[in-house]
Amino acid sequence: MTQQSLMFKGVENADQINQITTALMMLDGVDSAEVGRHGADVEGRATRQQLIAAVKAQIPGIEVQ
Repeated sequence: MTQQSLMFKGVENADQINQITTALMMLDGVDSAEVGRHGADVEGRATRQQLIAAVKAQIPGIEVQ
């Protein structure tokens, strides 16, 4: 199992955090995700590209690194 960290810019409220959490947890290969306003720590087999794509698809306009 791999742990990856993502950083966010543009997340402004709890609804967006909940949407990101849901998007990450629905990805095949994600075992856990701790999401906050400025980033997330994700454990599992999903690739970094999959994680970033899922977040950007859920909330267009935020920056993910």
